[in-house]
Amino acid sequence: MATEQKPMNSGYGVRTEARDATGGRDLTGKVAIVTGGYSGLGLETTKALAAAGAIVIVPARSAEKAQKALAGVANVEQAAFDLADPKSIDAFAGGFLARTKTLDILINNAAIMASPL
Repeated sequence: MATEQKPMNSGYGVRTEARDATGGRDLTGKVAIVTGGYSGLGLETTKALAAAGAIVIVPARSAEKAQKALAGVANVEQAAFDLADPKSIDAFAGGFLARTKTLDILINNAAIMASPL
């Protein structure tokens, strides 16, 4: 038996766009990481955060695809990252912590496929 899902009354709906969610907020100086931030909803989220002034770090498994998708988007940095590779995750985290101690926004958007361990 399914449980009825109750509306959250957040003000957001099926037609809400990424730029609507930032609501004119000034995110200047804020640091964001958006996994999967170079395609689909992640790309739109990256663009909205960057347009609001945030510095957006986009971890990417495919540097070439990310560079192409993010060309011309200000305030965006790209970093090598593969969620299926624990060493890649450690390297990304270590590099991030060496450069900055602050993370204000984290959007976990990347799709993760089951992979053998």
